[in-house]
Amino acid sequence: MGRGEGGDIPSQRITPPEVFFGPRPPQIGRRRFLSAVGGGVLAASATARAAAQSQASLLEVPFERPDVFPAARNADYALPYRILNAVPVLGGSSGRGDTSNPTPREAAAAHNNFYEFLAGRGGPVWQFCGDFEVQPWKVEVSGACHRPATLDLDDLFAFEHEERLYHFRCVERWAMNVPWTGFPLRRLLDRVEPTSDARYVRFESLVARDQMPGVRSAGWYPWPYHEGLRLDEAMHELTLLATGVYGEPLLRQHGAPVRLVVPWKYGYKSAKSIVKIELTREQPGTFWSAEQPHEYGFLSNVNPNIPHPRWPQNVSHWLDTEEQFVTPIFNGYGSYVESLYPDEPRRPQQPLAAGRTAR
Repeated sequence: MGRGEGGDIPSQRITPPEVFFGPRPPQIGRRRFLSAVGGGVLAASATARAAAQSQASLLEVPFERPDVFPAARNADYALPYRILNAVPVLGGSSGRGDTSNPTPREAAAAHNNFYEFLAGRGGPVWQFCGDFEVQPWKVEVSGACHRPATLDLDDLFAFEHEERLYHFRCVERWAMNVPWTGFPLRRLLDRVEPTSDARYVRFESLVARDQMPGVRSAGWYPWPYHEGLRLDEAMHELTLLATGVYGEPLLRQHGAPVRLVVPWKYGYKSAKSIVKIELTREQPGTFWSAEQPHEYGFLSNVNPNIPHPRWPQNVSHWLDTEEQFVTPIFNGYGSYVESLYPDEPRRPQQPLAAGRTAR
């Protein structure tokens, strides 16, 4: 998995199927494969042209909000003990030195998973999102609530903001420490007053073909991106609706202008560029579990005891140094959330066979 600090997309290499088709290789027949490959050749050319025409600087801030950023750090949410004292793998260094410090902002900005812009892999998303317009913006909050609302950026920034340094882990094993700015999601949910029928919260990301080359090149994905949480997870004190990172408004590649951050779950649970929040009675479907349920479950808590078919989850590595360390259960946030999951596996589990549903 290349980190992609910049440069051109290689055009002479044969892309492996697991990269071409994204984090879950779909079950495809010969006709669909030939169709996808034929479209992929054209899409790769279009994506390369888009990269050349839409170069955004790595740390380009899409707008200014000096009345909000930088926000004061909330020291009550320090990094977990098991991250500060990360156990190195095979006796080596954990690679971060002082693990209480954030991951370098350049490293966090240079490698992202945001398939709307760079479909099929993580990498230099920043090179493909320069045309992404993040203001004006509206978030529709609806469903099982007494006071549905549509919020613009002024409404979102009117919530009292704070900065929290969270540990973040991708299912692909890379991890980082990130200072997010935002506010607890529960404040927004309290404002719309969930009804007694509300048991889950569904999140939907923007899909804009004219601004998102990944959407144009990967039509087989179930766009728009959508995710969900149980209501108690959404109302948890750690669950953050983030509008900023590293003391400034969110960069486009981080999910501007508003995204979710759920630090005890894998990164794909934290929807980016959110335009809809819906409270529901029934458990909502999710983007990655739609076709590969044995790999991507609804809960998706970080758990080293639950194997993934392609990436060992008991070991993590720092995004900036690639040094490895032992993955703590719940990403180290067990003291906050373990009571929510009394049946979370605490012993190594067998890999799930196709057809079974992951947690």
